[in-house]
Amino acid sequence: MQAQTNILITLNFLPQDIEAYSKAHTTPESDLLSQLNRDTHAHVLQPRMLSGHLQGRVLSMLSWMLRPQRILEIGTYTGYSALCLAEGLGTGGKLITIDANEELESFVRTFFGKSPLCSKIDYRIGQALDIIPTLNETFDLVFIDADKLNYANYYDLCLPKLRSGGYIVADNVLWSGKVTQIDKRLDKDSQNLVDFNLKIHEDSRVENVLLPIRDGLMIARKL
Repeated sequence: MQAQTNILITLNFLPQDIEAYSKAHTTPESDLLSQLNRDTHAHVLQPRMLSGHLQGRVLSMLSWMLRPQRILEIGTYTGYSALCLAEGLGTGGKLITIDANEELESFVRTFFGKSPLCSKIDYRIGQALDIIPTLNETFDLVFIDADKLNYANYYDLCLPKLRSGGYIVADNVLWSGKVTQIDKRLDKDSQNLVDFNLKIHEDSRVENVLLPIRDGLMIARKL
């Protein structure tokens, strides 16, 4: 019950009427994303992990603004955020997305296969900590949305592969508001996110903004 309560808090930082108004005045999901949204909630465990309509449109907008040639995503889940990010890829662009969950591979590949962006998506199953060092790429945009214990490790691996002026975006950095509860004994995930947020904020190699969208997006630009 406690875990469910935390998830509900995550989705309701804003008053529900404000969130509903925001969604109503945001470009709607494509038919494919809407189907993926529905099927994830109907058939996959922990569907709240899905980026969803509003955050998905934010990721798409960021990608369109940057027109990246290379995107790295750490944490595919069911592929919703990958499809959103891929929308803004420049001509000849590619998105590499990594996830350790083999059980979702068939589900994800089915939806990628239905998208006209399929040829731009390189979906890899495995441990990101092992795969990232093998990537001989310079990235314009990195999206981190995987296990919270390794956020700092992912950041350290990705920053050298990010071009100057490129962006790292990390999801769930507010963690249901737990990151503000510094007067309490935090669980490992919460403490790691507190440390991660501070690490980014104090890193002289980047400038950053923490956006309170959904469960929090930390955006860092490499100087």
